[in-house]
Amino acid sequence: MIDYFMTNLWALWACACVLCLVLELTSGDCFLLCIAIGSAATAVVAALGGELYVQLATVSIVSLFCLAAIRPRLLRALHAGGEERPSNVDAMLQRTGRVSQDIPQDGFGRVALDGDNWKAQSADGAPLPKGTRVRVEKVESTIITVTPCL
Repeated sequence: MIDYFMTNLWALWACACVLCLVLELTSGDCFLLCIAIGSAATAVVAALGGELYVQLATVSIVSLFCLAAIRPRLLRALHAGGEERPSNVDAMLQRTGRVSQDIPQDGFGRVALDGDNWKAQSADGAPLPKGTRVRVEKVESTIITVTPCL
């Protein structure tokens, strides 16, 4: 059994690569991605007949290179918008949608926004008919306050 694994180490490195890629999907910090790249390079070396010490050197060198050179650039590119990106409800502010159910004067209606239908009220209390394009000005709990787009 050991002989089989020693002659087919490329498969073991390929499995390590796939496992690291799957685990990277849960973390998102690009650390395991670098290990996966090193494992993929080592799978190629193993398939070409490289000795075990060459494989270990390959996985180490390629992974460290990726951690030092590629990971910082990748993280900068992924977080180019900065850490102050709005998320969740805050990301809805200034978005546009359409009134899906009439909003009566000083009352509530519905607004379709990004595939969701929100309970809405007019910012100035004016009625808004169905189909009007509106912009989200405020979010309180599950109610959005909107103004018509000009």
